[in-house]
Amino acid sequence: MPRRKLRVKAADSARINAELTELRARLEIRTEWPEAVLAEAEQAAESPRLPEYDATDLPLFTVDPPGSRDLDQAMHLAHRPGGGYRVHYAIADVAAFVRPGGEIDAEARRRVQTLYFPDHRVPLHPARLSEDAASLLPGETRPALLWQLDLDADGGVVLADLRRALVRSHRRLDYTDVQRAVDAGGADEQLALLAAVGRLREEQERARGGVSLPVPEQEIEETLHGYVLGYRALTPADGWNAQISLLTGMAAAELMLDAGVGLLRTLPAAPAAAYERLRRTARALDVDWPDGLPYPDLIRSLDPDAPLNAAFLNECTGLLRGAGYRAFDETQGLPAPADPAHAALAAPYAHCTAPLRRLGDRYAQEVCAAVAAGESVPDWAREALPGVPALMAAGDRRSAEVERACVDLVEAELLAGREGEDFPAVVIDVDEQRPARGTVQLREPAVRARCDAAGGAGGANGAALPLGGRIVARLTQADAVTRTVRFTAV
Repeated sequence: MPRRKLRVKAADSARINAELTELRARLEIRTEWPEAVLAEAEQAAESPRLPEYDATDLPLFTVDPPGSRDLDQAMHLAHRPGGGYRVHYAIADVAAFVRPGGEIDAEARRRVQTLYFPDHRVPLHPARLSEDAASLLPGETRPALLWQLDLDADGGVVLADLRRALVRSHRRLDYTDVQRAVDAGGADEQLALLAAVGRLREEQERARGGVSLPVPEQEIEETLHGYVLGYRALTPADGWNAQISLLTGMAAAELMLDAGVGLLRTLPAAPAAAYERLRRTARALDVDWPDGLPYPDLIRSLDPDAPLNAAFLNECTGLLRGAGYRAFDETQGLPAPADPAHAALAAPYAHCTAPLRRLGDRYAQEVCAAVAAGESVPDWAREALPGVPALMAAGDRRSAEVERACVDLVEAELLAGREGEDFPAVVIDVDEQRPARGTVQLREPAVRARCDAAGGAGGANGAALPLGGRIVARLTQADAVTRTVRFTAV
């Protein structure tokens, strides 16, 4: 599920990149690879396990951000004879390169997932695999897990099948390419089908009561006059592409639940208090949320290009707190959850489409491949499965720590030297125990930070921040070293 995203847009942001390098050192992020891992990766790249089934004649294509080389997924869409649609979805077969118990496996279990800094990616697997031999790069024959997902005319699943196969992507696109072609009316059959199936799956999501957050990407750009911070809203093409991945993850979850063994991505329903807090935030950000309008319908009504809507959508990610992993193996006395549905999707769901970037996906893939083939789950996967949720939880915590530290650093750097300056702001949160302390969202730049009432956090003279109120916030601290930004209401 989406998180707040951040990247440095300008290529010459040398100062902030140096600070990010120091940040990685302070957080003890492993950026170098042990020689044994690199040697094993080179050997694996030269001699992967290859499947017998050849599907290289299937004209697959990928949709990823510009410049990406760690390509986990490729797809092909077609009309089914008699009506409906057929989706082929190929996922990089990382297990074809990673020896259980080997050096790459051990290092991946330490790293757990790829970490994204504004200037640099710290990958889960060595680049020789993640950006080369295992990646579904165009024109290259690769081992993959190939899903066939047959849909009816309304986008509902009528058949899901999976097999190992050799595949070849024929072209690489980015979201802008897809959106531009569809908007201009010049989309070829594949892109037209992606738009059609994506929209149908969005309607299926709406009917289930689920919702996908179109969380904007927060960008910082260095200009002649300093740093500029804003948002890049996701395009409809981002959503269509995500729906194909979600479709596959839900098919994988159903396959594993039927087999009584697997790994689910879970999310409990958010408590009523979380929605009430979100309503207060909506009022503070001028987001109209009429009484009786369901939360999913509100999200679909918002324009992510509007700055205050973008800020609100970032706040909505708070409802995703509690997301985790649940391993189950009924033959070993490890039951599946009584309610396996993922609350945001309103359906059972599994992470299985990004094995180059997430450790847990490799295990889910292996379970699905074995079940689909009518074979026993490999011992290495079955034995490790109970411990995977704890590993993934630790990886999620580290990823959140990196994300928070990067946002704090960039915002502090953005505001450094402007102490004493006043900014129009809205109060989006107030500490219930100490109402003189809260959080403000600046209208410009797109910064969210702590703010104290005029009398200080101690609430002198009975001062309290007005929840949802518009105030003038004076910047009192912007320290990139400690990644601290503080305001005081004027």
